[in-house]
Amino acid sequence: MKFAICNETFGDWPLEEAVRYAAAAGYTGWEVAPFMLTDDLLAYSDQQRVDYRSVVEDAGLHIVGLHWLLAKTEGLHLTSGDAKVREETAHYLCELARLCRDLGGKVLVLGSPQQRNVPPEMSAAEALDNATEVLKAVVPTLCDTDTRIALEPLGPAEGNFLNTAAEARALADRFQFDSIGVHLDVKAMSSEAIPIPQIIAETADHLLHFHANDPNRRGPGMGEVAFEPIFQALREIGYDEWVSVEVFDYEPGVESLVKDSIDYMQRIIQA
Repeated sequence: MKFAICNETFGDWPLEEAVRYAAAAGYTGWEVAPFMLTDDLLAYSDQQRVDYRSVVEDAGLHIVGLHWLLAKTEGLHLTSGDAKVREETAHYLCELARLCRDLGGKVLVLGSPQQRNVPPEMSAAEALDNATEVLKAVVPTLCDTDTRIALEPLGPAEGNFLNTAAEARALADRFQFDSIGVHLDVKAMSSEAIPIPQIIAETADHLLHFHANDPNRRGPGMGEVAFEPIFQALREIGYDEWVSVEVFDYEPGVESLVKDSIDYMQRIIQA
Protein backbone atom coordinates (compact mmCIF):
# COMPACT_ATOMS: atom_id res chain seq x y z
CA MET A 1 0.00 0.00 0.00
CA LYS A 2 1.03 3.57 -0.65
CA PHE A 3 0.58 6.10 2.15
CA ALA A 4 -0.34 9.75 1.63
CA ILE A 5 -1.18 12.65 3.93
CA CYS A 6 -3.73 15.41 3.40
CA ASN A 7 -2.19 18.87 3.13
CA GLU A 8 -4.58 20.62 5.53
CA THR A 9 -3.08 18.51 8.34
CA PHE A 10 -0.14 20.92 8.34
CA GLY A 11 -2.20 24.10 8.75
CA ASP A 12 -0.05 27.16 8.19
CA TRP A 13 3.29 25.33 7.87
CA PRO A 14 5.32 26.54 4.86
CA LEU A 15 4.83 24.08 2.01
CA GLU A 16 8.54 23.24 1.72
CA GLU A 17 8.74 22.39 5.43
CA ALA A 18 5.50 20.38 5.39
CA VAL A 19 6.39 18.15 2.45
CA ARG A 20 9.88 17.52 3.77
CA TYR A 21 8.45 16.44 7.13
CA ALA A 22 5.88 14.18 5.47
CA ALA A 23 8.51 12.54 3.31
CA ALA A 24 10.85 12.02 6.25
CA ALA A 25 8.00 10.35 8.16
CA GLY A 26 7.60 7.81 5.36
CA TYR A 27 4.76 9.12 3.22
CA THR A 28 5.13 9.09 -0.55
CA GLY A 29 1.84 10.84 -1.42
CA TRP A 30 0.40 14.32 -0.88
CA GLU A 31 -3.37 14.95 -1.09
CA VAL A 32 -4.59 18.48 -1.69
CA ALA A 33 -7.61 20.39 -0.40
CA PRO A 34 -8.03 23.15 -3.01
CA PHE A 35 -8.94 25.79 -0.44
CA MET A 36 -5.42 25.41 0.94
CA LEU A 37 -4.06 26.63 -2.41
CA THR A 38 -6.28 29.52 -3.36
CA ASP A 39 -9.52 31.37 -2.70
CA ASP A 40 -10.00 31.85 -6.46
CA LEU A 41 -9.46 28.73 -8.53
CA LEU A 42 -9.71 30.52 -11.87
CA ALA A 43 -6.98 32.95 -10.80
CA TYR A 44 -4.59 30.17 -9.76
CA SER A 45 -2.14 30.48 -12.62
CA ASP A 46 -0.33 27.87 -14.67
CA GLN A 47 2.95 28.98 -13.12
CA GLN A 48 1.58 28.64 -9.60
CA ARG A 49 0.51 25.10 -10.43
CA VAL A 50 3.93 24.25 -11.79
CA ASP A 51 5.66 25.77 -8.78
CA TYR A 52 3.44 23.96 -6.25
CA ARG A 53 3.90 20.61 -7.96
CA SER A 54 7.66 21.13 -8.17
CA VAL A 55 8.00 21.79 -4.44
CA VAL A 56 6.03 18.65 -3.59
CA GLU A 57 7.87 16.43 -6.06
CA ASP A 58 11.29 17.82 -5.11
CA ALA A 59 10.61 16.54 -1.59
CA GLY A 60 10.04 13.04 -3.00
CA LEU A 61 6.24 13.06 -2.82
CA HIS A 62 3.62 12.50 -5.50
CA ILE A 63 0.39 14.51 -5.58
CA VAL A 64 -2.33 11.86 -5.55
CA GLY A 65 -5.32 14.13 -6.10
CA LEU A 66 -7.81 16.51 -4.52
CA HIS A 67 -10.46 16.31 -1.82
CA TRP A 68 -12.83 18.74 -0.06
CA LEU A 69 -13.72 19.72 -3.62
CA LEU A 70 -16.57 22.14 -2.88
CA ALA A 71 -15.62 23.18 0.65
CA LYS A 72 -15.51 26.92 1.28
CA THR A 73 -17.15 27.72 -2.06
CA GLU A 74 -20.18 29.95 -2.50
CA GLY A 75 -23.24 29.17 -4.62
CA LEU A 76 -22.23 25.65 -5.64
CA HIS A 77 -24.28 22.56 -4.81
CA LEU A 78 -24.39 19.02 -6.19
CA THR A 79 -28.11 18.29 -5.68
CA SER A 80 -29.54 21.78 -6.06
CA GLY A 81 -32.97 22.16 -7.65
CA ASP A 82 -31.67 25.23 -9.48
CA ALA A 83 -30.42 24.31 -12.96
CA LYS A 84 -28.05 27.28 -13.03
CA VAL A 85 -26.43 26.20 -9.77
CA ARG A 86 -25.99 22.67 -11.11
CA GLU A 87 -24.40 24.05 -14.28
CA GLU A 88 -21.98 26.21 -12.30
CA THR A 89 -21.14 23.29 -10.00
CA ALA A 90 -20.33 21.08 -12.99
CA HIS A 91 -18.17 23.85 -14.46
CA TYR A 92 -16.26 24.20 -11.18
CA LEU A 93 -15.70 20.45 -10.94
CA CYS A 94 -14.31 20.53 -14.48
CA GLU A 95 -11.88 23.25 -13.42
CA LEU A 96 -10.85 21.10 -10.44
CA ALA A 97 -10.21 18.17 -12.78
CA ARG A 98 -7.86 20.38 -14.77
CA LEU A 99 -6.14 21.50 -11.57
CA CYS A 100 -5.77 17.87 -10.51
CA ARG A 101 -4.17 17.01 -13.85
CA ASP A 102 -1.84 20.01 -13.70
CA LEU A 103 -0.64 18.96 -10.25
CA GLY A 104 -0.06 15.38 -11.39
CA GLY A 105 -3.02 13.87 -9.52
CA LYS A 106 -5.54 11.29 -10.68
CA VAL A 107 -8.45 11.27 -8.20
CA LEU A 108 -10.96 13.84 -6.96
CA VAL A 109 -12.71 12.82 -3.73
CA LEU A 110 -16.24 14.23 -3.77
CA GLY A 111 -17.38 14.63 -0.17
CA SER A 112 -18.23 18.22 0.82
CA PRO A 113 -21.50 17.36 2.61
CA GLN A 114 -22.68 20.95 3.03
CA GLN A 115 -22.62 21.39 -0.74
CA ARG A 116 -24.68 18.28 -1.44
CA ASN A 117 -27.22 18.03 1.38
CA VAL A 118 -30.79 17.51 0.22
CA PRO A 119 -33.35 20.16 1.27
CA PRO A 120 -36.49 18.92 3.06
CA GLU A 121 -38.75 19.62 0.09
CA MET A 122 -36.69 17.50 -2.33
CA SER A 123 -37.14 13.75 -2.74
CA ALA A 124 -34.20 11.38 -2.64
CA ALA A 125 -34.90 10.39 -6.24
CA GLU A 126 -34.77 14.00 -7.39
CA ALA A 127 -31.53 14.59 -5.51
CA LEU A 128 -29.94 11.58 -7.20
CA ASP A 129 -31.10 12.78 -10.61
CA ASN A 130 -29.68 16.24 -9.97
CA ALA A 131 -26.34 14.83 -8.84
CA THR A 132 -26.29 12.54 -11.87
CA GLU A 133 -26.86 15.50 -14.18
CA VAL A 134 -23.94 17.39 -12.67
CA LEU A 135 -21.57 14.44 -12.83
CA LYS A 136 -22.52 13.53 -16.40
CA ALA A 137 -21.55 17.04 -17.45
CA VAL A 138 -18.12 16.53 -15.84
CA VAL A 139 -17.34 13.11 -17.34
CA PRO A 140 -15.96 14.41 -20.67
CA THR A 141 -13.46 16.60 -18.81
CA LEU A 142 -12.50 13.69 -16.55
CA CYS A 143 -11.75 11.65 -19.66
CA ASP A 144 -9.76 14.51 -21.22
CA THR A 145 -7.69 15.01 -18.08
CA ASP A 146 -7.31 11.31 -17.20
CA THR A 147 -8.78 11.92 -13.77
CA ARG A 148 -11.61 10.26 -11.83
CA ILE A 149 -14.20 11.34 -9.31
CA ALA A 150 -14.50 9.16 -6.20
CA LEU A 151 -17.89 9.56 -4.51
CA GLU A 152 -17.46 9.71 -0.74
CA PRO A 153 -20.22 8.28 1.46
CA LEU A 154 -20.44 10.16 4.74
CA GLY A 155 -22.40 9.24 7.86
CA PRO A 156 -25.65 10.93 8.92
CA ALA A 157 -23.78 13.13 11.38
CA GLU A 158 -22.17 14.83 8.37
CA GLY A 159 -25.17 15.20 6.06
CA ASN A 160 -28.15 13.48 4.43
CA PHE A 161 -26.91 12.49 0.96
CA LEU A 162 -24.87 9.35 0.20
CA ASN A 163 -24.73 8.16 3.79
CA THR A 164 -23.63 4.61 2.94
CA ALA A 165 -21.21 2.91 0.61
CA ALA A 166 -24.14 1.09 -1.01
CA GLU A 167 -25.73 4.44 -1.91
CA ALA A 168 -22.45 5.69 -3.38
CA ARG A 169 -22.08 2.52 -5.43
CA ALA A 170 -25.63 2.89 -6.73
CA LEU A 171 -24.88 6.42 -7.93
CA ALA A 172 -21.61 5.33 -9.52
CA ASP A 173 -23.46 2.55 -11.32
CA ARG A 174 -25.49 5.16 -13.20
CA PHE A 175 -22.39 5.87 -15.28
CA GLN A 176 -20.94 3.59 -17.93
CA PHE A 177 -17.49 5.06 -17.37
CA ASP A 178 -14.53 4.26 -15.13
CA SER A 179 -14.39 8.01 -14.46
CA ILE A 180 -16.87 7.75 -11.55
CA GLY A 181 -16.14 5.42 -8.64
CA VAL A 182 -16.25 5.32 -4.84
CA HIS A 183 -14.02 6.52 -2.03
CA LEU A 184 -14.09 4.89 1.41
CA ASP A 185 -13.26 6.57 4.71
CA VAL A 186 -12.83 4.66 7.97
CA LYS A 187 -14.52 7.29 10.12
CA ALA A 188 -17.52 7.35 7.79
CA MET A 189 -17.74 3.56 7.48
CA SER A 190 -17.78 3.31 11.27
CA SER A 191 -21.26 4.84 11.24
CA GLU A 192 -22.68 1.94 9.19
CA ALA A 193 -24.23 -1.21 10.63
CA ILE A 194 -22.21 -3.35 8.21
CA PRO A 195 -18.68 -4.30 9.36
CA ILE A 196 -15.94 -2.31 7.64
CA PRO A 197 -14.24 -5.35 6.03
CA GLN A 198 -17.57 -6.33 4.48
CA ILE A 199 -18.07 -2.79 3.10
CA ILE A 200 -14.60 -2.94 1.56
CA ALA A 201 -15.32 -6.33 -0.03
CA GLU A 202 -18.64 -5.15 -1.44
CA THR A 203 -17.02 -2.01 -2.86
CA ALA A 204 -14.06 -3.80 -4.45
CA ASP A 205 -15.12 -3.13 -8.05
CA HIS A 206 -15.80 0.56 -7.38
CA LEU A 207 -12.98 1.54 -5.02
CA LEU A 208 -10.72 4.34 -6.25
CA HIS A 209 -9.31 5.83 -3.05
CA PHE A 210 -9.18 5.31 0.73
CA HIS A 211 -8.90 7.53 3.83
CA ALA A 212 -7.46 6.24 7.09
CA ASN A 213 -8.70 7.86 10.30
CA ASP A 214 -10.74 7.09 13.41
CA PRO A 215 -14.28 8.07 14.49
CA ASN A 216 -12.64 10.24 17.16
CA ARG A 217 -11.49 12.43 14.22
CA ARG A 218 -7.82 11.69 14.75
CA GLY A 219 -5.41 9.48 12.86
CA PRO A 220 -5.36 5.70 12.50
CA GLY A 221 -4.31 4.01 15.72
CA MET A 222 -5.36 7.00 17.83
CA GLY A 223 -8.79 5.63 18.68
CA GLU A 224 -10.68 2.38 19.15
CA VAL A 225 -10.77 1.15 15.53
CA ALA A 226 -8.32 -1.69 14.86
CA PHE A 227 -6.84 -1.50 11.37
CA GLU A 228 -5.61 -5.10 11.10
CA PRO A 229 -8.90 -6.41 9.62
CA ILE A 230 -9.24 -3.25 7.49
CA PHE A 231 -5.85 -3.66 5.85
CA GLN A 232 -6.44 -7.39 5.50
CA ALA A 233 -9.69 -6.66 3.66
CA LEU A 234 -7.91 -4.19 1.37
CA ARG A 235 -5.24 -6.78 0.68
CA GLU A 236 -7.84 -9.43 -0.12
CA ILE A 237 -9.46 -7.26 -2.81
CA GLY A 238 -6.07 -6.45 -4.29
CA TYR A 239 -6.26 -2.74 -3.47
CA ASP A 240 -2.91 -1.17 -4.35
CA GLU A 241 -3.81 2.51 -4.57
CA TRP A 242 -3.34 5.26 -2.00
CA VAL A 243 -4.27 5.16 1.67
CA SER A 244 -4.39 8.81 2.78
CA VAL A 245 -4.44 9.96 6.38
CA GLU A 246 -7.19 12.54 6.92
CA VAL A 247 -7.76 13.99 10.39
CA PHE A 248 -10.13 16.59 11.79
CA ASP A 249 -8.99 16.95 15.41
CA TYR A 250 -5.58 18.63 15.50
CA GLU A 251 -5.21 18.75 19.28
CA PRO A 252 -2.43 16.09 19.40
CA GLY A 253 -0.25 18.36 17.26
CA VAL A 254 0.91 18.07 13.67
CA GLU A 255 4.03 16.05 14.43
CA SER A 256 2.11 13.41 16.38
CA LEU A 257 -0.73 13.18 13.86
CA VAL A 258 1.66 12.75 10.96
CA LYS A 259 4.26 10.47 12.49
CA ASP A 260 2.16 8.33 14.83
CA SER A 261 -0.39 7.60 12.08
CA ILE A 262 2.09 6.19 9.59
CA ASP A 263 4.10 4.37 12.26
CA TYR A 264 0.93 2.57 13.33
CA MET A 265 -0.02 1.63 9.76
CA GLN A 266 3.47 0.43 8.90
CA ARG A 267 3.58 -1.77 12.01
CA ILE A 268 0.37 -3.45 10.89
CA ILE A 269 1.64 -3.96 7.35
CA GLN A 270 4.89 -5.44 8.61
CA ALA A 271 3.04 -7.75 10.99
